[in-house]
Amino acid sequence: MSEAVKQVHTQLFIDGKWVDGDDKETKEVTNPATGEVIAEVAQAGEAETKRAIEAAEKAYPAWRDMELKDRVKLLNKVADLLEENADYIAEVMTIEQGKPFKESQAESAGGADLFRWNAEESRRLYGELIPAPNDHKFEIVYQPIGVVGAITPWNFPAGMVTRKLAPALAAGNTVVLKPSGDTPLTALAIFEQFEAAGLPAGVVNLVMGSSKVIGKTLTDSDTVRKLTFTGSTPIGKELYKQSADTLKKISLELGGHAPFIIHADADIEQAVEGLTSAKFRNNGQVCVSPNRIFIHESIKKEFTDQLIKRVKQLKVGNGMDAANDIGPLIREDAIDKIQEQIDDAKSKGAEILLGGERLKDGDYAKGTFYAPTILDHVDRSMNIFYQETFGPVLPLISYTDLDDAIEMANDTEFGLASYAFASSAKVIQEISRRLEYGMVGINAVTISQPETPFGGVKHSGFGRENSHLGLKEYVIEKFVNTRFI
Repeated sequence: MSEAVKQVHTQLFIDGKWVDGDDKETKEVTNPATGEVIAEVAQAGEAETKRAIEAAEKAYPAWRDMELKDRVKLLNKVADLLEENADYIAEVMTIEQGKPFKESQAESAGGADLFRWNAEESRRLYGELIPAPNDHKFEIVYQPIGVVGAITPWNFPAGMVTRKLAPALAAGNTVVLKPSGDTPLTALAIFEQFEAAGLPAGVVNLVMGSSKVIGKTLTDSDTVRKLTFTGSTPIGKELYKQSADTLKKISLELGGHAPFIIHADADIEQAVEGLTSAKFRNNGQVCVSPNRIFIHESIKKEFTDQLIKRVKQLKVGNGMDAANDIGPLIREDAIDKIQEQIDDAKSKGAEILLGGERLKDGDYAKGTFYAPTILDHVDRSMNIFYQETFGPVLPLISYTDLDDAIEMANDTEFGLASYAFASSAKVIQEISRRLEYGMVGINAVTISQPETPFGGVKHSGFGRENSHLGLKEYVIEKFVNTRFI
């Protein structure tokens, strides 16, 4: 077994201490590339979650009132440690989640960037002065909310933790984190860096266990004033309902179903490379992954030929092997969902140009591997047109009129990310204006940076992460009217 995995903590982290759950229950963590059980982690229930909330509440006043320069210094220390231990965190991530090690390295390093950026941005959380009568001062000040509950998914087990905790802590809040039960070790490795940096006891707390129990404990608590969640739309809606009684501030980053429009004047080579890069990152298990590919009929054959050639070059296998571009899917049920979508599409006239099957032979036998797949002649009669595909499948759809392509692209309940490749300035303006999505990439597929807002509309949720808007998700706006006497 990996030395990194042997090293990582497996207990809860509450009030600055590593502790077991009250009933000593544990949960197995499995390597999806091999089927091997790699760790057993402690489990929390309602009681442990309440203790974590109490610890965060107790730590909040001192953290809120800490001199800003001192808080910034501590968060930069966290960033230094995340950077120094990026390979350790990346190895843990790849072994429990499956993505290629080079992707895990980039994700770990990105966490350090998020902490540095938010630490510095907290220095610029400017208030406002409003014109007032001569004997008054009208001002708006930003203050932290209090205790934040954060629930993160398995597909980016480092990126989602740091994306939420960096701004929450920078704004002066304390946090209770519940990571995914599929990938808790990465969060634990990150919390080791929090401890090493010297964050005060109770400022960050980590509980693992039943999502239903922990989630309900967080939403029921009046002490938890903010909830941030990344995950599926159905669970996000349930958390939204559960938060109503305590009137929490809430941000939800939910499902996506990104369109990828390729106009007739697009640079085909760049579009193929951009699509391949965006689709097969993390084996398609990405909320902003392209899921419906709209290609102008005039370039369809040339584009498809180049796409098949490029996808054939991708190598599937264990993420710890540097030669591999794509790792396993997270679980068996992920394969079942993909296969159901493909079988449905085939029965309604779609054609498999590449892949379309589980990889089972040799080194693939014990893992959850699926072949990179290209599916042609997809239309609206097929489930895959409307259902998010969390896997390595590219559904191709022809169009002749740009209005039709945009209308089809918007024909979904989701509205997270979207992409288009085109040369005409007029076409670019038309596409970016009319796509009903929170993010649009034009001739570019990198849409997540610390300084740019990330989030969706419609059933993809609300609120923004990253950028100055993301920091403001973790503050309240207070109006102060001072009369001078």
